[in-house]
Amino acid sequence: MISTKGRYALRLMIDLATQEPDTYIPLKDISKRQGISEKYMENIIKELVRQKLIKGLRGKGGGYKLLKPASEYSVGEILTAAGEQLTPVACLLPDAEICEREHSCPTIAMWRKFDKISHDFFYGITLAELLSDKRQG
Repeated sequence: MISTKGRYALRLMIDLATQEPDTYIPLKDISKRQGISEKYMENIIKELVRQKLIKGLRGKGGGYKLLKPASEYSVGEILTAAGEQLTPVACLLPDAEICEREHSCPTIAMWRKFDKISHDFFYGITLAELLSDKRQG
């Protein structure tokens, strides 16, 4: 299940993608448009800056902007940067300990297949496509 933090990170990125590309957008403006508290957005935005998905500028005229075009961001990249774990089971996590039952586990192939499907799904949708879908629907 995708958490509120992950969903809000997507909303924040969509909001930035609808703004002028070279303009820094104040957090309070994003927060107001999205109906999300500034305090909660600060935590998300810090992580997106740390993961180098957006750039922040302090002071007068400061705010946040995307570092690349919306077409170059995937939903999977944004969700992962926000701390979402898209892997369905712990044993498939990159840092998971080797499972002693892996070779005899009757469900591991299913979990690997599901992991690939969900990965391909989320990493196959761009921020630009979300904007396009929003305008069409």
